[in-house]
Amino acid sequence: MSSMPPSTANWHWKNKNVTSWGKSWFERELPTIEIKEGEQIVSISEVTDVDGDIELGQRKSKLITIYDCSVDLKWKGTASDGTEVSGRLKIPEVSHEITLDGTSHYVYYWSLSTSSSPAVDELFEFAKARLPTALEAKFAEFPVALTATHGKDLQVTGSQEASRTSTPAPATKPAASTSSANGPKVVRQEKKPLNTAKVEVESSFMASAEDLFQLLTEESKIPLWSRAPAQSKPEPGAPFSLFGGGVKGEFVSVEKPKRFVQKWALSSPNWPSEHFATLVATFDESGDSTKLILTLDGVPIGTEDDIKRNIEGYYIQGLKSIGYVQLVFPDSPAPSRSTPHRRPAILAALVLAGAFALPLFRK
Repeated sequence: MSSMPPSTANWHWKNKNVTSWGKSWFERELPTIEIKEGEQIVSISEVTDVDGDIELGQRKSKLITIYDCSVDLKWKGTASDGTEVSGRLKIPEVSHEITLDGTSHYVYYWSLSTSSSPAVDELFEFAKARLPTALEAKFAEFPVALTATHGKDLQVTGSQEASRTSTPAPATKPAASTSSANGPKVVRQEKKPLNTAKVEVESSFMASAEDLFQLLTEESKIPLWSRAPAQSKPEPGAPFSLFGGGVKGEFVSVEKPKRFVQKWALSSPNWPSEHFATLVATFDESGDSTKLILTLDGVPIGTEDDIKRNIEGYYIQGLKSIGYVQLVFPDSPAPSRSTPHRRPAILAALVLAGAFALPLFRK
């Protein structure tokens, strides 16, 4: 009996409920967050409740994360005078729409359990200023982990189809054994050409080209914005790995601090195996700002919107999450993640830049 080809099987609408797995992921991952500065320490001590639904869907061969949860946490810390401090935090919405589409902001409801004092109040403000950035970076990892863990259960590959066939019948023609004695007959499968497109994302930051170049290429600095392990040595032919192996490839050329080119592949069921796109990153410094342009050529047709959204979310928003000011000019289009809901916080961003960006490159 013939089985359905993968291209047809993956076209159908499928959903997998992974709510239990998702709750366990939040309970395991969020308490790994800890921030130290001087004598002050704050961390997430416990996830007390995750309420909502989490699913992974497939539409026309594309995997889609579907989730909307409220998350209740306990946080703790040590004040500058040694006082142990604790409190609670509620985040009413952690969703695909906020994390990947950027349609609105995360909202945080804070409470302090420890009696107030100058040192305690100072730590409370420190927690409110620093924990959201770390939490949002961790939330950005969730859809990647969700797809990597459960995508294989929804998408049918050629090998999966082969495993469903019955045990091969023995050969009945004598000629078959004669040919096998002369050696196996090799059947070459012609590789079908892959239709691809190009996506481009650009953004200007209040930073030097050298600083941005180092953040995107140096192994010790990449985790500052990606919040995940990285492997990178900016030399032609050297391999690289970002987001804990979610993106892999190798450097093709490096022109510090103006440009680098990478062979780039996504570790995802949606990305063809052994296919590499070409990522070109250019850094155009002008005055006290630098325009970063990321051009990815070779993106499989049908995945362009998702890939562009993820580059904006993980690269651009990652740099913003550590305090680099993103400039949006009136005469140029804003990034697609920006919406009218975004608060015009250029002054706040400048404060963040002073607080976080400057210490990054101290030896």
